[in-house]
Amino acid sequence: MNMPLNTSANISDPIEQARYNMIEQQIRPWNVLDADVLELLAVVHREDFVPPACRSMAFMDIEIPLLGTNAEEAVRLGHSMLQPRIEARILQDVKILPTDRVLEIGAGSGYMAALLAHRAQSVVSLEILPALAEMAQDNLQRAGVTNAHVRVSDGSRDAVPEGPFDVIVLSGSVAEIPKHLLSMLRDGGRLAAIVGQEPVMRFTLVRRTGDRFDTTSPWDTVAPRLVGFAEPSGFSF
Repeated sequence: MNMPLNTSANISDPIEQARYNMIEQQIRPWNVLDADVLELLAVVHREDFVPPACRSMAFMDIEIPLLGTNAEEAVRLGHSMLQPRIEARILQDVKILPTDRVLEIGAGSGYMAALLAHRAQSVVSLEILPALAEMAQDNLQRAGVTNAHVRVSDGSRDAVPEGPFDVIVLSGSVAEIPKHLLSMLRDGGRLAAIVGQEPVMRFTLVRRTGDRFDTTSPWDTVAPRLVGFAEPSGFSF
């Protein structure tokens, strides 16, 4: 039986109460039941990875804008954090091991990189926008995360010399998974991405076994596009 993560949450502390409510009311009901993942969400403070102006929204079930003041525009341009339940479900399903070397595409604020780094050996996080890359690296340093590093790079096309990787996580949606990312997986590695078009996209998990790539798509969602990844032409023959 899965019991609540922290039945003794300090209700006198509004931040801790909001964190507890996020975990118990948003994340756990979304089939995130891994006790280690739930505990990690209490350890890595999400509010430290959002812009100061959005701190009050840190635990809400929304996509938080990271650049600019127009939330809808930030989401449209891919300048936003994913919803907490999506981040948690990805983290649970990709099953990070302590020996894993991880590549993240789309650093954003650095929050997902921090979660990954707490479970993995090392994390390389690529961010195409210099302003977000700087934000993510600064947030990671302030949080004391030393095994995750952010680099300005276009994850849709650039080579990554640290590869191959045990895990690749795309922190945003794509129309399809680029083949060059699959080639960066080690044998036995996993790639996690949200794939498809609105109104329904699929979380897709790819596992590499030799030259074979096995794909499962266990749940539906919608997420902002990662910047730089190609869209389908819209023509069919």
